[in-house]
Amino acid sequence: MRVVPVSGQVIDGFSQISPCGAEPGWTAPAGRAPLICCRPAQIWGAIDYRSDTVTDTAHPHVFDVTQDNFESDVLQASLDTPVLVDFWATWCGPCRTLGPMLEKLAVEFNGAFRLGKVDVDANQQLAAMFGIRSIPTVMLVKDGQILDGFAGALPEGQLREFLARHVQPLDDSAADAGEAAAAPVESAADAVNRLQQAIAAAPERPELKLDLAVALMRLGNVDAARAELEALPANLATDARAVRLSHQLELAGAPSLEELRRRVEADPSDWEARDLLGVRLLIEDEPAAGLDQFLAVLEKARAWNDGAARKRLIAAFATLDDAELIGRYRRRMASLLF
Repeated sequence: MRVVPVSGQVIDGFSQISPCGAEPGWTAPAGRAPLICCRPAQIWGAIDYRSDTVTDTAHPHVFDVTQDNFESDVLQASLDTPVLVDFWATWCGPCRTLGPMLEKLAVEFNGAFRLGKVDVDANQQLAAMFGIRSIPTVMLVKDGQILDGFAGALPEGQLREFLARHVQPLDDSAADAGEAAAAPVESAADAVNRLQQAIAAAPERPELKLDLAVALMRLGNVDAARAELEALPANLATDARAVRLSHQLELAGAPSLEELRRRVEADPSDWEARDLLGVRLLIEDEPAAGLDQFLAVLEKARAWNDGAARKRLIAAFATLDDAELIGRYRRRMASLLF
């Protein structure tokens, strides 16, 4: 059995990934061409990237991949369960950021996928077979084929979006489900307290600050949530949760959904009401209805509020997952603009 990309997909090179910089001061081990370590500065932080290991294979859904078990535990196993293959190295700082998040998600998804960890220094032939040019690189193998992948240490929100396109978490056993149902739901105040302590212990993890901003919004502390959101590094600003929180902050104090609908019905040229209604509909998981509001403004009042409708549409396209919906509304936007 051999690994082949799904027809029509570009796997080698991952053209959508931003260029990576080589890790300063590192030289490739003897006998191997240098690999580039993807190093988003906003994620890097103060990490001891010379640590001995980043792999935790204690959980049954996380395992080490070698040349000996690759065919049985990755290729053959992927016929039943998708396998997420993480190419990493002990000297790679971003791998230390990404690895624990992938392991956490593997546990959370409860067997919907398995996480295989490939140490590229110990398994150079596997890295060469996959055409690995930078690390961390992650590939999803399903039915013996590479289905999708990415390079670099993505924030947790984008990792969840990546996984959601292909797998869904499996339910626990009935006993576990009963225990989960009986467990108290964490309050917003408790979440804020927990996250503040976590940030104090691990200030190099910016994704915790996004979690804190969301928790502060749940608590109703709008100003503090806005301050945390504005302080996030650039790579997290486009995270789906950050975009959603930004919309929520923008709507703080805005009229209700029902009131905005009444305003639009009473005056179809109330562009402010249409704009706010579109944002509320996006938050309420009615993307088509929200995009329709932005298109209505774009069609009749393109210049309103410094071209806000076009900006809203572009921002929405960047965060929505429905490719067919995005394509359809992109074409409608282009027909209005050109």
